[in-house]
This record gives sequence, structure tokens and C-alpha cells, in this order.
Amino acid sequence: MRDLYSVIFWILSSTIVIAEEDSQKEIDVPCIHVENHCFRNEPLNIPRCIERYMRKCTNRGRFTGIKPGYGIQTVSYSNATMNMLEGYTVHIPSEAVQKGKNENGEIGNNINFIVLVVNKTLFVTNSVSDIIGENVLGVWLGATEVRNLSEPVKLKFKNTNQTDNGVCVFWHLDEKTGGYWSTEGCSTRVQNDEFVCSCDHLSFFAVLINPKIPEEIHIVNLSYISYFGSALSIVFSGLVIVIFLWQRKKQSEKSVMIHVQLAGSLFLLHISFLCSVGFSDRGDEVCLSLGLILHWCLLATFSWTAIEGFHLYLLLVRVFNIYIKRYMLKLSLAAWGLPTATVMICGLFSRHTSVYGKYSIHEENPNSTSTSICWITTQTASFITVNGYLGLVMVFNTIMLGVVLVKMRQLRSQDVRIKDNKRRVWKEWASLLGLCCVLGIPWSLAFFTRMPLNLPALYMFTILNSFQGVFIFLWFLTLTCKAREEEYVLSKGTIHVSFQNNEEHVTAGFVNGKHKHTYEQNENVKATVWS
Repeated sequence: MRDLYSVIFWILSSTIVIAEEDSQKEIDVPCIHVENHCFRNEPLNIPRCIERYMRKCTNRGRFTGIKPGYGIQTVSYSNATMNMLEGYTVHIPSEAVQKGKNENGEIGNNINFIVLVVNKTLFVTNSVSDIIGENVLGVWLGATEVRNLSEPVKLKFKNTNQTDNGVCVFWHLDEKTGGYWSTEGCSTRVQNDEFVCSCDHLSFFAVLINPKIPEEIHIVNLSYISYFGSALSIVFSGLVIVIFLWQRKKQSEKSVMIHVQLAGSLFLLHISFLCSVGFSDRGDEVCLSLGLILHWCLLATFSWTAIEGFHLYLLLVRVFNIYIKRYMLKLSLAAWGLPTATVMICGLFSRHTSVYGKYSIHEENPNSTSTSICWITTQTASFITVNGYLGLVMVFNTIMLGVVLVKMRQLRSQDVRIKDNKRRVWKEWASLLGLCCVLGIPWSLAFFTRMPLNLPALYMFTILNSFQGVFIFLWFLTLTCKAREEEYVLSKGTIHVSFQNNEEHVTAGFVNGKHKHTYEQNENVKATVWS
């Protein structure tokens, strides 16, 4: 019986040892393969995975040297320097080596000094700054977390942006947000064409270009402008909808209906914006929902500005043979349906990759003023669905605005009867500004906030787009008042559209001293240009 117990004990002991060995194999990753291992197994937070595995990885094959994006040395007591093939230099003092060797209170013989060059896109951040170059440096010494050094670690980054306004930062891992850039424990010095970073700990390091909003007072100013402008836009875009419903006829003009749809999307956009700011601290689930709604409203606004450009194209370029069955229904399905499909796809991915969440605008300094909003937290999703879509819309609408300018110039050259030329020019400019607002041209300023004049562009972008609902109301009110004047429908150079009659013809002539061009097509478009 005792022998049977011995056999059972031996089997159980062997099983436990094998299980421990298998568990050890799961985390025993060669240092040079850590990055690939994290890409495959922990794609949600690759920096945290690399940090964890680099501290306990093995140097199989005893490779000591430098490869593209990777370098490893074995160090014992003295300081060490590593020059990466990409041009980066990392110097660690002897104090850091000693702290790295004091694992569990015991001093070993040698430890691994590892430097890894990682692409900056792995570090999802909501900062308004950008990283110099394309890479981030990760530095480790053994399994111990090295920090609070009296003699700092020094890192040299090439000044590829040719700017002196850079700051050295490290990646502060955070359980909730994943991490953010911080300057704590790091100082910055510019030497020749390099940034020299001196930090009292080891981690991931990079150099940020100076924030696009250099002073905290600008953050406060822009925030108040946004809140006030959004509140007014809600009121005035709501008035557009009320006036339209109050004066609606059995057969409303398609241009007016498109303007109202645009006003409705702006109404929803500004409400969702204020809610996203006000309820950004109400939890992850609430912020995810609000971020998704805000994303949908913004894409819907972009879609209706694109519809405005498309409708203008039909009126000015094609003119004839443009009858489209169920025109407004198809436009509505496209303008509301595309954003819906986009956010549904992002929402499905958000369950796994946190596409939506809390977005902080000034995060690299935790002690500074910050503005939080529920928004997209994934750079790829933001770039494709927002920047890419907006860019396409702006290119098309800008072309259409150029077409309007050409048409207005042609009409002016044909009109020799107009005596009050100054008044005509002012009205043309007013019409042009109105069209700019309707076509969403001010949204294009978003692409200029990274230029040298970024601060003025930010102020102009915030003012024009926050008050866009007010501008749409003024444009809509002008069209409504002019429509009551029948023959005096629009001023010089302004385009008025109506859908009526079943005849197809073109007329031109003078009414009350004004040159009038009218284009009609069966149940489709009647475009009248007064000049």
C-alpha cells in the first residue's frame, strides 16, 4: 500500500512540475521576438505587453549586438552606450546597471541591456502634439523596474522636424486608458541637430513637438467659444426646422428641403457635442454610446454638405436631363444611411478595441488644464472615417464653389445694363459667403491646424463651425424672404431652385431691368439666376 501511495505521489509531482514547465514556456519568449509575440497575442495594448515581456525575456542564442530596430548587450557593473542603426543613441549610467541587477535583493553577474525601436502608431494618444520622427525607443535593464536615478539615462533623437520646440516624454502605462505621454522625470536639451533627453527611469521614450495649443488660456477660450457657439447653433438650426414646418407647402422646393436636412444634422451634432463634453465622466459605457452618437452626427453633417454640392452640380453643370425618380428619398437614404453603416461597423469593433471612449485634448501634462469629450480613441478609425471622408467632401464642394464663381463672372460680363456695380459686388460676396457655409467649406480649416499658423486656424475653425447653425439660419431666412417677392426672388449671383411644371425649356430675358435665365425640366429642376 505504501508503494502505491509513493507511485501516486510521484505521478502527481511529475504532473505539477510539467504544468509549471509548460506555464514557464508560455512566458519564456526570446527578446528579439517579443514585439511579434505581442502583435499576435495581445493586440489591444501592445506597449504594455512589450514592457512586461521585455523584463523577463531570454536571449536565446546569446546574440549580442544590433539589428534594425533591436539591440541587446550584456552588462555587469559599468555604464553602457548603444548606437542604433536608425541613428538613436542610448546611454545608461552605472547606477542604472546596479539597480537593474538587484533583482529580489541578489546581485547577479550580467543583465541584458535592451533597446527596441517601436513605431509610434502603437501608442494611441489623444494628445494634440505629434512625435518627432516615426519611432519610439523602449529601454530595459533586466527584470527590475529601474527608476529614481540620481544620474539620468540619456537618449539622443534626431531633430528631423528642424524645430527647437520639442519636449522629451515617456509612456506612462495606465490601467484605464492604456497610457499617455508624460514629462515627469525627464528634461530636454537641444544639442546641434539632436534632442537630448535625460530621464531618471527606463520606459518607452519619444520627443513631442510643442503642443498645437501652446498656452492653457487658449484651451479655455476655445472651449467657451465652442460651448457658446454650439448652444446658439442648436437654437437657430431648430428655428430653421420650425419655420420650414410652419410654412411648408404641399410641394416644397428641393433646395429648401436639403437646407433643412442640413440644419437638422447640425441640430443633432451640436446637441451630441455638448452631451459628450458634459457626460464624459459618467463611465465607459455612457462615453462609448455618446462617442458613437457624436460620430454619427458628424458624418451625417458631412454627408448633407456633400449633398448640397451634388445638388449645386445638377443645377449649374448638367442643367438638362437630370430627372431623378424619388430624388429626396434617395438623397436621404445616402446621407443618413452611410453614417449609420459606418458607426455600426465601428461600434462592433469597439467591443474589442475600444474605438469610442474618453478623449482628452491636453493630456501630456497631467497637471494642466484638460478638456475631455466622448469621441473616437483609435487613430485609424478617426483618420479613415473622419479625415478621409471630410477630405473627399471638401475637394468636391470646393470644385463646385469654383464653378459658381465662374458662372457669376460670366453673368457679370454679359450684363451691361447694371449701373449699381458696387451694390452688385456686395450682394455677390454675400451670396458667396452663404454658399461657403452651406457647402461646409469652413470644415476644411481642420487640415490647417498643423501648419505654422495653427493657432489662428484653430480659432477660425472653432468660431465658423460652432456658429454654423446660425449662418444656416440666416441663409435660410434670406431665401424665405426672397421667395415671397416672386419676381424679386433672389439678389444678384444667388441661385434659387424650384421643382415644378412638366415642361422642358430654357428662357432668357429682362424683368424690371434685370437679366433672367431660367432652366426647366419636367418635374425636376427650375433654376433661375438673377443678374
